[in-house]
Amino acid sequence: MVKKHGKISEVSEEVVLKLFGEYFFSFCKMSGYDRMLRTLGGNLTEFIENLDALHSYLALSYQEMNAPSFRVERTEGMMLLHYYSDRKGLYHIVPGILEAVAKDFFNSEVTLEILAQNIEEERTGKKEHVVFFLLQNSKAAKHKIKQAANSPCKDISGQKKERLDMAFQKKREEFTEKKSYWDIVRYFVKFEKGHRLCTFEPFFPAKLWIDERTFCCAFPFHIVFDETLKIKQAGINIQKSIPGFQISGARLDEYFSIVHPQVTFTIFSIRKFINSQFVLKIRRDMLPKSWRKRPALKLRGQMIWMNSFQCMMYLCSPKLRSLEELEEQHMHLSDIAQHDTTRDLILFNQQRLAEIELSNQLERKKEELRILSKNLEAEKKKSETLLYAMLPKHVANQLKEGKKVEAGDFSSCTILFSDVVTFTNICSVCEPIQIVNMLNSMYSKFDRLTSVHGVYKVETIGDAYMVVGGVPVPVVSHAERVANFALGMRIAAQDVMNPITDKPIQIRIGIHTGPVLAGVVGEKMPRYCLFGDTVNTASRMESHGLPDKIHVSSTAFRALPHRVFEIVERGEIEVKGKGKMTTYFLKQNLCATEHEIMGQTEDISGNTGSNGAESCHPYGEYPQEEDEPSTLSTQSRSKQLNNNHAPSTLCIIF
Repeated sequence: MVKKHGKISEVSEEVVLKLFGEYFFSFCKMSGYDRMLRTLGGNLTEFIENLDALHSYLALSYQEMNAPSFRVERTEGMMLLHYYSDRKGLYHIVPGILEAVAKDFFNSEVTLEILAQNIEEERTGKKEHVVFFLLQNSKAAKHKIKQAANSPCKDISGQKKERLDMAFQKKREEFTEKKSYWDIVRYFVKFEKGHRLCTFEPFFPAKLWIDERTFCCAFPFHIVFDETLKIKQAGINIQKSIPGFQISGARLDEYFSIVHPQVTFTIFSIRKFINSQFVLKIRRDMLPKSWRKRPALKLRGQMIWMNSFQCMMYLCSPKLRSLEELEEQHMHLSDIAQHDTTRDLILFNQQRLAEIELSNQLERKKEELRILSKNLEAEKKKSETLLYAMLPKHVANQLKEGKKVEAGDFSSCTILFSDVVTFTNICSVCEPIQIVNMLNSMYSKFDRLTSVHGVYKVETIGDAYMVVGGVPVPVVSHAERVANFALGMRIAAQDVMNPITDKPIQIRIGIHTGPVLAGVVGEKMPRYCLFGDTVNTASRMESHGLPDKIHVSSTAFRALPHRVFEIVERGEIEVKGKGKMTTYFLKQNLCATEHEIMGQTEDISGNTGSNGAESCHPYGEYPQEEDEPSTLSTQSRSKQLNNNHAPSTLCIIF
């Protein structure tokens, strides 16, 4: 990616990486890490020396983090920065970061130039090692270095290295010429741009006022070893945690391996990274067999070189992050010194883990509630679907809200009754399951047609099926809808077989138009019922009808557009409880095919298929007076409109 960016912008990879380093520092500041970074040191040297400690702390949270390592070396007045990394080619980011840090945090200008670059094979593999010359407030040397970098000679890299060596040697000679103490002080004051590294003279006692026993108890986790890694001294809790550690002449590398920094286990490598935090891991083969199932103990601490004894002291503490890890090591908080911050770290981290677990539990509960809410919504839709099948939608909604549903007076509507011819004889001969299957097949087809033609199914009693048009939502075309529904019923009944004769069943249908009163009756199992003489008359039309005929009263005859429907007069008949009445037979719809009446589509090849109630709905669900869409033919609709079928005045009381 860096190479592609360099080709596009025509800028070298070195410049791109350096600019990225500056941006990365700005990004860290914007992310809120500037306060933590400022506390690493009072000057740039201390800042760099504590970067490894910061990376070790961050590694507690980011287990897979593979951070680089930094080491500052002062050699006869020269400040050298050693950079180690497993990732090659990224060292140009370092000058960008540190130059930005020096300018922002310490109000100084520094320049980092590469003196050496090589690959060192450490214990865990090859590691890139780059040595930077850190030059601060030296414009002359900086100018010489830039001249070397911009030289037009063919061997640019060689000449640059030669001039850098000259600058390095010049600094070395300048430092060796300073003999007096104050000359050295003046040099470092100038080097640090007016900020002295030491502002006071420390006092050291003539002798150490602590005996060996007290020291080993006060620092229960410490190890002293010489240049050959032979153990000279150890804290009491290290001796307790590692049986056999008290054996005279034991070597440190026999019991431990270095986890961080990734260097060879020699006194030279340790001294080279003396400012880094060292993590040692115990070797399992040195533990008793009964202890080898425990997680390997890790120690984390600081290496201190004692020049007078030519020995190294490892002042450390167990690397533990939680009470669980403490228990796995069969240790207690009392095993850790009270001044050791590991105690606070364990307790604080345990509290953090408890909060994380609580947060995870809340997230799991939240997810469970979301799933339950989703399931509840699905069940609610099922119950609403069942409720809307029993009651009109707006009536059901009012009942759910606890409102009282007022009765409604409908001045004009069309009611249909139907029943199965010789149903009593069929029931006396057939098994109950056969009757149930027959009625279920018939009613399922009729129910689909109610959605197709926008009529309301009032109820079914035995073989009787009752629907109404214009109730509970008034529409002008209620008679047309019921008439088309009746034609569809007659067609659908041909697919329902009589279990006795194994032939299609025969049904009688009666239709009447007039005013009704509608309302909800009952509390335990409320029903939407119709009341009035219109209901009785419609029932008489069905009972006085003929098999496979649609018997229509005179008021229904007048409500139907004659140009759309073919209707023949039956004549005057005696109707029980009504006297003589002139009735009619509805034969067919002159403007619609059987497929349109059944809510089906017909393709070019003549095959038919049902699109379902929604796609083939000719009038729409709960249609209004001003909006009456239809899937019937255009010719049919134009004929209906030309019939001048004026709507009646509707009076609804809710």
